[in-house]
Amino acid sequence: MLLENNKSLIKLNTFGVNCYAESFISIKNEQDLQESIHFINKKNKKHFVLGGGSNILLTKNIEGVVLYNQIDGINIIDEDEENITINIGSGVIWNDLVEWSIKNKFWGIENLILIPGTVGAAPIQNIGAYGVEIKDVFKGLNAYNIKTGEKLKFKKKECLFGYRNSIFKNELKNKFFISYVQIKLKKTKSPILNYETLRYKLEKNNTAITLENIGKAVCEIRNSKLPNPKIIGNSGSFFKNPIVEIKKFKEIKKKFPDIKYFEHNKKIKLSAGWLIEQSGWKGKRIKDCGVYKKQALVLINFGNANGSEIKELAEYIKKDVKNNFEIELEEEVQII
Repeated sequence: MLLENNKSLIKLNTFGVNCYAESFISIKNEQDLQESIHFINKKNKKHFVLGGGSNILLTKNIEGVVLYNQIDGINIIDEDEENITINIGSGVIWNDLVEWSIKNKFWGIENLILIPGTVGAAPIQNIGAYGVEIKDVFKGLNAYNIKTGEKLKFKKKECLFGYRNSIFKNELKNKFFISYVQIKLKKTKSPILNYETLRYKLEKNNTAITLENIGKAVCEIRNSKLPNPKIIGNSGSFFKNPIVEIKKFKEIKKKFPDIKYFEHNKKIKLSAGWLIEQSGWKGKRIKDCGVYKKQALVLINFGNANGSEIKELAEYIKKDVKNNFEIELEEEVQII
């Protein structure tokens, strides 16, 4: 276990915000994790788990110990003629896993290509895109209780998955370190093309329905809307798409007949990007941060913005959307 002090996190968060960790430990295996948990409890230190840094906004330095997840490995643990179950280290980059699955002809997560972050963060957020969520392939995960050091196994139903949500964002927030995640993929052709934009992209190009072509189409769609965080600081979609009752939706649609929406479990999911754009924020800049010109859901750091300035921008946007549509936007990004 190597402990670093006053560690800059500017290269470890995709917003590129320059905050510091009081103490910092890279976790490369479960032994590192066990030793770190012992140290935290012995010294009565606060802790913060950091993965790919793609879903956080740092507004201040982090007290205590940052546990930086670098647990690696992709291993097949069970298979039959139709399915394969794999065990993945929680520090594996999610996109590396998706590319591995496409290369090996396993179906199930190809729609989730190019989503930033680590495998360990995926079930916490219940990541999703283009008609697929991780809960659709999820089998279980291993996690350590940071207060007790106890290693536990969580099954799918115990994770309480919801829209960009899980038990690890609520009752168990900051209480566990996920070490390994298990997912089940299909060996047989199983495309999921119920997302209109993706289906249209494939039909327009007269493209064969293969894993490679679905992955390529999703990449093209994402790259047309989302900036590369290596070039310009961002965390992807900053806000969740709000979900409303049908009655509420009908009231809004009377006033705004062009509103963009999707059906969602007998409710209606509104396009947060549309709400923000209609409120006049798309492409707008305040100081050194702003709203991306191609996608209003994305807040960007032009280079020297701090986390508090980006948070303030988000609050302005939420206020305007509330005033214009009587809709409360909720952050998808974790604000620290």
